Amino acid sequence: MKINVLTLFPDMFTPLQVSMLGRGLEDGKWDLNLVNFRDFTTDVHHHVDDTPYGGGAGMVLQIMPIKKALDSLDNKGKVIITAPQGKTFNEKMAQDWSKEENLTFICGHYEGFDQRVYDLADETVSIGDYVLTGGELPTMSMIDATVRLLPGILGNAASPVEESFSHGLLEYPQYTRPADFEGLKVPEVLTSGNHQKIAEWRHREALKTTFLNRPDMLEDRELTKEEAKMLKEIKAELGK
Repeated sequence: MKINVLTLFPDMFTPLQVSMLGRGLEDGKWDLNLVNFRDFTTDVHHHVDDTPYGGGAGMVLQIMPIKKALDSLDNKGKVIITAPQGKTFNEKMAQDWSKEENLTFICGHYEGFDQRVYDLADETVSIGDYVLTGGELPTMSMIDATVRLLPGILGNAASPVEESFSHGLLEYPQYTRPADFEGLKVPEVLTSGNHQKIAEWRHREALKTTFLNRPDMLEDRELTKEEAKMLKEIKAELGK
């Protein structure tokens, strides 16, 4: 996968070049192409923004340098803009995007884009109902969530399958050594060696964690008969 990022601040993307994603870059499992669209301006001062027509506070990013930067790319693939009015990013989007050969992100700044820039994109996406100073941090979050799903990035092929949101539930609790720390003990089932019981416990705990922390996720999930029974027992146990 090749990912292009149009940004005024390419230096901000250093975090994507370390840890597991960084190793993936070094191994050629994905490629990151950072494009400063200020380089595509034509005036001597390299302006990328201007005052809005009709008046108003702040400066608006112009379409010309962004369009020229896009046109310079050999393979744009799906073009994505990060903006508050976009649909909220989720794990399903990351899974869909991870199947693409090319992705291009356009990062905004200042008071936003000239409206015509949105016509250049295939999708407008947000990471939540709050405002940041620019689109770089949301873009990094979405790239991380997408690239980590590529084969060979995490090392263990089972890891992304078992994690939160992968099956519409939050992840079950995890434990490691020591089995007893100052009286805080690991659940016995996890040290029993009974893989069927462990799987059942994890499924139940994932359902319980989701019910307690993100009950909205269960509203969109079609529960199996087993899950419906588990949830009824969990609610009774919690007095809900």
